[in-house]
Amino acid sequence: MQSTALALMACENKLILDGKFKEFNGTYHHQVPIYDVILFCDLGLEPRWVYEQVNFIKEACEWAEIPFYVLESDLHGDYTKLFGNARVVSVPFWSVGEDGKKGKMMRNCTLDYKINIMQKFVRMELLGYKKGQRIKEEDLKAHEMHLGFSAEERHRCKDNPHKMFVNKYPLCDMKLERKHNYAYIKEVWGLETKASACCFCPFHRNYFFKYIKENHKEEYDKTVEFDEMLEREQPNTKIRSKLYISRSRKRIADLTEEECNDKECFDYKGESVWNGF
Repeated sequence: MQSTALALMACENKLILDGKFKEFNGTYHHQVPIYDVILFCDLGLEPRWVYEQVNFIKEACEWAEIPFYVLESDLHGDYTKLFGNARVVSVPFWSVGEDGKKGKMMRNCTLDYKINIMQKFVRMELLGYKKGQRIKEEDLKAHEMHLGFSAEERHRCKDNPHKMFVNKYPLCDMKLERKHNYAYIKEVWGLETKASACCFCPFHRNYFFKYIKENHKEEYDKTVEFDEMLEREQPNTKIRSKLYISRSRKRIADLTEEECNDKECFDYKGESVWNGF
């Protein structure tokens, strides 16, 4: 939702400058630049609405003449092939140790399967660097990466340790929360949006799994299959905890109706809107 808003604000700025947005009474967003490129990392198993939003952004970028790329970053495929047999990136699954102690795995998936993938694409495909090539002095901290974090996610805003890149968070700078981004996209572009996250993301509320079970059976079945893999296999010889996607630390297929009554919403003009988590 937030990244969609950021991308569409950049498109709106470009269309205003090109004189193509007058019929929509466009507003120029001064803290959002017209991007050289907009990127989306496809992690392999996201809710159907995410791909619908991606296609919407793609069409808006084509209209605004802003380059848009979908980068294949198959976290789902890598996990299903490697989990239990080889090293996989740490996803913040909920855990229960052999002693019954509850915990949570580290979160490295965003860094490894989004941030690093985008930086590698910019470095090698756009700037023409070869593998292992020394960074030129003129590229040191010379490239901005704008990330779609909203004001309530300010705690996630970090400096970029890469020598080339500087992280920027325009939505935070504009003090825009998720609800504000939803309103902007709906009222200006006519698109209703939900959050973007893998179907097997442990930050989902249990309601998410109920929703996709009732509305997107293919995605639900793949998520349950993934969850059963976590039950069947172990990440490595050092970590012997049981891992769970659900914050209830139960298998998704075993969640009760009551446990799925945790829908997370925000207010939009007096209407309660589910955020997609």
